[in-house]
Amino acid sequence: MLRELTKLSDDMVSLRSHVAKVAALRKPGLATTPVAPTGTRRGSHPRIPTRPGRDWRTPLELVLAAALSGSSFLFLRIAAPMFGPAPVIDLRLAIGALLLTPFLWRSRLQLAAAGWWKLVSIGALNILFPLLLFAWSSERAPAGVNAIVFSMAVPFTALTAFLFFGERMGSRRVAGMLSGLVGVVVLAGGNLLGVGTGAAVAAGTLATLLYGAGANLVRQQFRDIPATALVAALLASNALLLVPLAIWTWPSTPISIGAWSSVLALGSLGTSVVYVLYFRLIQRIGAPGAATIAYLAPVFGVLWAWLALGEALTPGMAAGGTLILGGMLYGQRTSTAAAVERTVLPREACVNCNH
Repeated sequence: MLRELTKLSDDMVSLRSHVAKVAALRKPGLATTPVAPTGTRRGSHPRIPTRPGRDWRTPLELVLAAALSGSSFLFLRIAAPMFGPAPVIDLRLAIGALLLTPFLWRSRLQLAAAGWWKLVSIGALNILFPLLLFAWSSERAPAGVNAIVFSMAVPFTALTAFLFFGERMGSRRVAGMLSGLVGVVVLAGGNLLGVGTGAAVAAGTLATLLYGAGANLVRQQFRDIPATALVAALLASNALLLVPLAIWTWPSTPISIGAWSSVLALGSLGTSVVYVLYFRLIQRIGAPGAATIAYLAPVFGVLWAWLALGEALTPGMAAGGTLILGGMLYGQRTSTAAAVERTVLPREACVNCNH
């Protein structure tokens, strides 16, 4: 009995001490020494996390991807009339997938966990159908025209992200998008007047609409898969899907060395390298940001077509290219204040801070 009374007395003393501490903490003017946040030392500022996608790699990869993407319209213009849409695209996808096979094998378990049917369906929306449409268009329109139409992927991607994926469109992005659209109109006006390319332009426009929807789905569904492995899986699955149609429509006439060389360039530079850069950018800066490749690609597309095929280069193209580049740069620029996210600590926590 005596032991029980002693234990009860000790518990009461402990409880009274705890209540006194709580009451002291609630009195104004009294404070205890704060505990430094995890991962920081007393007297030092917390590490300020930088915003992803704002380093030197992003503009460099945007320009490189746009230059290679613009060259693909030149190669398509050379190869598509001789091969036909399905064979040229199937070869393009197969070559690109073959070059990236080691990355596919290394991430095979991660890709299988994501779901192969999902990979095939989203890949068809984002890669296979747009490429087939542009190959069909390349048989009927100059390379520069298709490169210009390709830039419509930018507003379609931003619009799709805004309508269906919860992305916000700031005033800078809207202004940059409008400037780019005006540049596209200027470029298209200089090329399309008097040229019967209506069906080709319609096919290219549908292709860019599919690009916009597919790009946002790629970011939403495959955010954690390495970009190189993801591209390899998408190219390989869609190449296999297209094999029957490619065999059925294989041309019966001999194919020139220039057409074969163009297909090899399409598969290596214009497909594997471009799509790796593209998906890296999607994962780093988002689908609307990565889609600005399509604003730069027409400039390079018109340039390559002029240098290699002698397609006309007009003052309207220069004016349109300036509007496109200016709009892209303005739309991607953000204020310095918004470029970093600062962690604000209570004043009591900065015990040795020199504020």
